[in-house]
Amino acid sequence: MANPSDIQARAQRLRMNFEAAGARLVEPPILQSAETLLDLYGEDIRARAYVTSDALRGEQMLRPDFTVPVVEMHMRQGAEPARYTYAGEVFRRQEHDPDRANEYMQVGYEVFDRTNPAAADAEVFALIAMQLRDLPVRAACGDIGILMAAVQGLKTSDLRKAALLRHIWRPRRFKSLLDQFAGRAELSEHRRSLLTTQGSLSASAPEIGKRRAVDVDQRVDALRADADVAPISENEILALETLLSVRETIPFAVEQLRDVAVDLPQILPALDLLDQRVSALRARGIDVDMLDFEASYGRTSMEYYDGFVFGFYASQRPDLPAVATGGRYDALTRHLGQGTEIPAVGGVLRPDLILTLEAEAQS
Repeated sequence: MANPSDIQARAQRLRMNFEAAGARLVEPPILQSAETLLDLYGEDIRARAYVTSDALRGEQMLRPDFTVPVVEMHMRQGAEPARYTYAGEVFRRQEHDPDRANEYMQVGYEVFDRTNPAAADAEVFALIAMQLRDLPVRAACGDIGILMAAVQGLKTSDLRKAALLRHIWRPRRFKSLLDQFAGRAELSEHRRSLLTTQGSLSASAPEIGKRRAVDVDQRVDALRADADVAPISENEILALETLLSVRETIPFAVEQLRDVAVDLPQILPALDLLDQRVSALRARGIDVDMLDFEASYGRTSMEYYDGFVFGFYASQRPDLPAVATGGRYDALTRHLGQGTEIPAVGGVLRPDLILTLEAEAQS
């Protein structure tokens, strides 16, 4: 475990490097509005964040990350190009892994720029990689935008596509829905009874909890309508499963994805963006021929990523969390911008893990 003062010193050095690259220092407050985070992620965020209440401000959360408050701050000031850096603690509950820290330091770099998103992706990745250049780490990347494009282009109902998009970050639920929409899964007795029952279910039932009777009836009507939708074709399902299984160095991954695009042509624009990013990474001196690309990468991280995603991991310490992570979150600026938006991408580093790896390398 690195000394807290050493962690602070390394965080300051990293932050100064980002300031030298053109970023402006910001310091979002530790307490964040729970309403904003619940609106973004639903009740799932409660399992990952520390929640408290304030008589004047309502529910508050200890800062689970920096990106959301930085985006909120930037969009209040206007959707203009900007670069930011920050350093501070984040707080995340670790119910399933008591060995992982629930409070740790993050240092980040965020880019808001609509001129050339591929170049911005490469800028953030290369700058993060530079901070880790002497450490035994491996990099991996992916692109949530390719999977989103594949889902949005499926020949099925908007309701089904919306359900799949909502659960992209929950791989098990996504797979379950995919099987259901493909007609592979048997309906449960309860669901079968629900779909074959006529009329309103809430007519004689008391309203319990937060859902109103009208909401229940609308949901049941939607499920009944969905039951009449034809299954997603096996050809599309197999192509989507092939896409999800792509895990190669970038040149081979791009080749495999182009093959998948024969059956899922809706991903072609996203693949063109990937090609532009690869060129921008090469221009930044990144050896993309050795860079791992995983089509499913990033599906268990923060749910605001909707494009390029990446992470750096200790080569000899698979037990450690990612030393650095990042990605593109264009839709988040649109969600928080109240009518304005701007493409954005960022990344964060863990100075405590950097110090741990340096100490191990010297021992």
